[in-house]
Parts: sequence; C-alpha cells; structure tokens
Amino acid sequence: MGLIAGERKQKEAAAEERNGGAERKGEIPKPKAEAERPDGTKRREEAPEEQPGVTVGTTPQLAGALAADSGHGGINADASGIQGGRLSHTRTLYLIAALIAILLWSTSFVGTKIAYASFPPLTLGAARFAIASVILGFIIVVRREFALPAPKDLGMMALSGLLGTTIYFALENIGVQLTTASSAALIVASYPAVTALLEFFFYRTKISWMRGIGIAMAVFGVYRISGGSGAEGGTHELTGNLLLIAAGFVFAVYNFATRKVVGRYSMVTVSFYQTIAGTIAFIPLALIERDVWRAPTGESLWILLYLGVFCSVAAFMLYNYGLRGLTAGTAMALMNFVPIFGVALSIILLGETLRPGDWIGGIIVILGVVLSVRERPKKAKGI
Repeated sequence: MGLIAGERKQKEAAAEERNGGAERKGEIPKPKAEAERPDGTKRREEAPEEQPGVTVGTTPQLAGALAADSGHGGINADASGIQGGRLSHTRTLYLIAALIAILLWSTSFVGTKIAYASFPPLTLGAARFAIASVILGFIIVVRREFALPAPKDLGMMALSGLLGTTIYFALENIGVQLTTASSAALIVASYPAVTALLEFFFYRTKISWMRGIGIAMAVFGVYRISGGSGAEGGTHELTGNLLLIAAGFVFAVYNFATRKVVGRYSMVTVSFYQTIAGTIAFIPLALIERDVWRAPTGESLWILLYLGVFCSVAAFMLYNYGLRGLTAGTAMALMNFVPIFGVALSIILLGETLRPGDWIGGIIVILGVVLSVRERPKKAKGI
C-alpha cells in the first residue's frame, strides 16, 4: 500500500538492519536509488513486480493502497531469522489487525440496511463520507502529513474520488437498498475478478489459464446469484444486483486511476483528497432526495457514525497497518472472508435466508476469485 508516515521508516530501518548483517558477512548490499516525491520527501525505488490483477475490498480506497504495497511483500521474515519468535508475534498482530478490518467491512452491508430506516441511499453516502473526510483530515494534521499534491496529481485524485467514492457508493447503496445484504456481499466479492478481466482488455496483461478459469467462475457465480427473482429482496432485487455489478466495473476503473498517484504520496493523503472530492460530488445527489428526508432515529445516527468512523476510516487504518507484515497474496486471500462474514451477519442480524442459487453462486464466486488473484510462485534467487 502507499503507506502512511512512520510505516515507511519501519521498512527502511528493517532494510538497514538486513544490509548491516550482509556487510558483516562480507556481502555488499545492492544500492537503491532514491526518487523525490512531489511533496519533497524521498522514496526508495523498488524493482517492479508483476502482481495479480487487482485488489479487493469493500472500500475502494483500500484497493489502490494494496496495489501500491503489493511489491513490498511486508516484512521479510526469512531475512530476519534471528528474531523469528518476535517476528512471529508481530506478524500475528498484523494478521489480527487485517482480520478486524475485514470484519468491520463485512458489517457495512448490514449497517447500511439498518441506516435506511432514516437515511435514503444517496444522503447516507454523503453523510458517511463527510464524517470520514473530517476524521482523515484530523489524522493528517496529527501526523503532520499534510501535503499539497501537484495539480496533475490532485486532478487524478479528484477523478478517482469521484469514481471510488461518489459513483461507486451511489450504485452500491442503491443496490443494497433493492437487494439483500447477503447477495450484495457475494456480488461485491467478485470485483477483483472483474478488475482482472478489464485489465486484460485495457492493458493487455497476460492471464494464465488458471486465472482465466477463476475469472470465468466468478462471472458465472454472479450470474447464478442475480438469476433469482423476487424472494428476499422483493421485486426489485434483480435491479439491485445489476447496479452492484455496474459498481464492480466502476471499482475497476477506480483502481486504474488510483495507481497513477498511490506511489507518490502516503495512502492517507491520497484517501483524504479522494474522500473530499467524493463527498463534494455526493452533495448534489443527496439533495435529489430532500423530499424524503426525515428526522433520523437514534439507532440510525449511531449506525451512520459507525459507517463513517469504523467502516470508512478505522478499518482502512487497521488494514493498512496489517499490510506492513503481510504479503499481497495473503492480504487478497484474507479479503475473501468479507462475503463469508457479510452473509453470516446478514443471516444473524437481519434474518435473511439464502436461496440454493445464492449458496451455489457464492461458493463459485469465492473459488473463482481465489484462482483469479493467485500470485505466481517466485523463483528463488541464486539457484
């Protein structure tokens, strides 16, 4: 991930410690060129690695972050064998942080459904990200990370914010309103495969036969889920499912736009500007619903705060922290728990039930995504 300040320092300290060990053994570590960021700070240039398709997540800001960090692969436990016990304990903390983030994202479908008792979908999106904007701004001030991006980068952040915050969540919120929370969780699980498919068409990236099968399975699984009519989600369920599928394509384009800036700024900085732009664009959409505004209930207000604070910011920060010690492959594999947790919570808290087609489609989607985001095994160096 484009990592937040302090995180970079830890990685550089770890690299210096490994290099120091190499010097004691008589080995000369390879120098790494430093490039200047637009905000004046320096970053180390890493050799690019081929990474699988794209990143996953209920929150699109997270996806660009994972793409930016995927080449680092977290902390290299093999190179720090002397500190094996401590690294194992630290990696467990990273894993727990990532799992908590995933659990929080999984609750967003249920929380969104509950919040609809007072907030229409577009108004909910605007209010949720207004809260997130304030919190991200506070974090930037506390960490003293504020940076004014170059005009071209600022424009790209605004564009990606429009895609990943306004359009994506407008489609998702309306879709969740029309369909079941469990169906939404299963369809959203297919987004990495959708992105990999569009990446193939737009960037002509190579797709192995295994990933090709995974993408096809994910698409077929979504078809199975969307093929049911009118039970749990009412007569508009198919429309809701189609809106969620459309959101998946927006998610993919968001990924492509975000890749252009995540390597130059901290991910919190990128997310702050994206969220601000997305929130501003959400306001006129929310005004469309002013005729159905009502005084919110206490429960709805608490859910709104929960979505803005925990699902939009806290989960992002926890997952960002977890990526320090997890490889991109592990992180993407963990994200497959989102639909599992989401469906379980929908059944427990909302009393939803899954049709046989949902079970079959959900399993096919998850298996397809696992195949579509598989990393190629890396050849050992020096062998």
